Amino acid sequence: MTVFINILLVAVGFVLLIKGADFLVNGASSLAKRFNVSDIAIGLTVVAMGTSAPELVVNIISGTVTTDEGTNDIVFGNIIGSNIFNVFLILGISSIIYPLTVQRNALWKEIPYSLLATFIFFILVNDVLFFGAEKNTLNVLDASILLVMFILFLVYIFMNLTRNPDEGELVEDIVIFGSVKTTMMISLGIAGLIFGGKMIVDNAVEIAKTFNVSEKLIGLTILAAGTSLPELATSAVAAFQKKSDLAVGNIVGSNIFNLLLVIGATGLIHSPLGYPPSLNMDLYFCMIGTLMLFIFMFTFAKYKLDRSEGVLYLLGFIVYMYVLFEREGMGFGIFF
Repeated sequence: MTVFINILLVAVGFVLLIKGADFLVNGASSLAKRFNVSDIAIGLTVVAMGTSAPELVVNIISGTVTTDEGTNDIVFGNIIGSNIFNVFLILGISSIIYPLTVQRNALWKEIPYSLLATFIFFILVNDVLFFGAEKNTLNVLDASILLVMFILFLVYIFMNLTRNPDEGELVEDIVIFGSVKTTMMISLGIAGLIFGGKMIVDNAVEIAKTFNVSEKLIGLTILAAGTSLPELATSAVAAFQKKSDLAVGNIVGSNIFNLLLVIGATGLIHSPLGYPPSLNMDLYFCMIGTLMLFIFMFTFAKYKLDRSEGVLYLLGFIVYMYVLFEREGMGFGIFF
């Protein structure tokens, strides 16, 4: 009976987390608009960070949760799993809904930058492989490098929009609320993120203990899927509305935010973070997914991700799930 309560509390936590991010984005956007901040700037900061808020909160809260081996499986599993969900599942679904043709010049550099960020992250967390260390950790210096890369990414985006202001179609019309309502929305948003995030982490750990599965598997699946819900909603709606740039840009931007901002901030707060080398296989899938996007967009079709390529992404996701469960000793036979 207890495990069902844990599962229910995880679901409630995700509702609080997602709605909290929504309230925070709307309230903060209203506040920014009151101070005459442009829609483009709001879209690139408040809204973009809002979709990564679930991952950020879950990671900061779970930063103190370590395994017997001293590794932070939930922290890294959540982000790597979320990025895999974003690329393989969400881009796959979105491109099947409507073939995604990218016209924004910014994405030509954002996609390679996402791949670069993944490679840099791979090097920074594999101290044993690249630097001959005794164990893999993400220390303050590593976290600072990721945050500097994130700042450089933001600077590039703002400079690009200064040169090409027509490319800033990132947000719908922003509603300006009264002072009291704005304050309440921001306060409720922060509260929802904090309480929802804590409910998710605490109960996810209990579920892992009950079923005797690793926290790494919980992070790569349940937490990754739940924290990717904002990206799924945004990209799917954008695909239905035939807003290809927004559908692809949301995923690419979110993956960059996750690796550079979320991991960077978590590492700065909870340094050093122990990285389990078994997650390298998942990182390989992450890099392959981003490389596939680069190839699909810039070679086979001119800046286009069509339905057949979306199907390939979904097949890739199924393969990843199979490999993941087999690796964790939980073959798909458990479902039959």
